[in-house]
Amino acid sequence: MTLKRIKNVLKKEWELTFKSVNNTLVVTLLPLLIVGQVLGIIFAVKTFVGANSFEDITSNAMIQRSMANLQGMISSEITSLSLSDRFHLLLVSQFPYYLLLIPTMIAISLATFSIVEEKQTGTLEPLLATPVRTWELLLAKALSGAIPAIIMSWVCAVVFLIGIAFLVSKAVVEACLQSTQLISIWLISLIFLVPAISVLSFMLGVISSSKASDAKSAQNVALIIVLPVLAIVATQIIGLISFTPILLLILSFVLCLLDLAVLRLAVKLFCREAILVRWK
Repeated sequence: MTLKRIKNVLKKEWELTFKSVNNTLVVTLLPLLIVGQVLGIIFAVKTFVGANSFEDITSNAMIQRSMANLQGMISSEITSLSLSDRFHLLLVSQFPYYLLLIPTMIAISLATFSIVEEKQTGTLEPLLATPVRTWELLLAKALSGAIPAIIMSWVCAVVFLIGIAFLVSKAVVEACLQSTQLISIWLISLIFLVPAISVLSFMLGVISSSKASDAKSAQNVALIIVLPVLAIVATQIIGLISFTPILLLILSFVLCLLDLAVLRLAVKLFCREAILVRWK
C-alpha cells in the first residue's frame, strides 16, 4: 500500500508539473543549457586561446594544484600531453562535479512551489484528507522532481561526452579512457552522487515550500540548497580536495544518510493538522 500511495502522488505531481510549459522547459531545457555553457567554454578555449596564453593560465597556483591532482589521477603519461590538452583534460575531469548543479537548479525552480502553491489553490487539503502518510507524501513530492532531474543529469552527461569527443584532441579522449580512476569517478557520480544530491535538494525544497506563506519566500529560503553543492564544486576545482573514487563513495553514503535525516525533519516540520486548519 505504501508503494501504491507514493505512486499515486507521483502520478499526480507529474501530471501537474508537465502540464506547464515553463516547468517542462525548466526540467528539460535548463540542464541542456548548462551543458551547452560548459561545451561552449571548452570550444572557446580551444579556438581563441593561444599556446602562450596556456602557459600563463597553467602558471596560476590554483590551476597548478588542480593539475597536480589530475596527474595523480590519470598517470605519468599526462606529462606527454601539450599544455592545451592538459587544460582540456582538466576541464573534462571537473564536469562530474559541475553536473551536480543541475538537480539543485531544478529543485529551486520546482520543489519550492510544490506545497505552497497547493496551499494557495486549495488542492492540498483533499490530498491531506486521504490515507496517505506524511512521510509518503513528502517523499513522493521530492521524488517527483528528483527522478526527472536524475534522468536529465544522465542525458546531459551523455551529451557532454559526445560533445567533447568532437571538441578535444584524440590524445585527451585516450587519456580519459585509459584512466580507471576518472571512469570510476564518472560512474560513482552518476549512479550514487547525483541521485543523493537530487533527493536532498528536492527534500530541502519541499521543506521550504511547506513552511513558507508564498512561493517567493520559499524560493529565497531554498537558495541554501546551492551552497553545499557549490562547496563541493569549488573545493574540487581549486584543488583543495582531490576526490578519489573512495572519497566519492563515502560522500555519497553520507548524503544518503542525510537524505533520511532530512526526510524525518521534513515530517516533523510539516504540521499536517495546522495546515488543514490554517489554509481552509
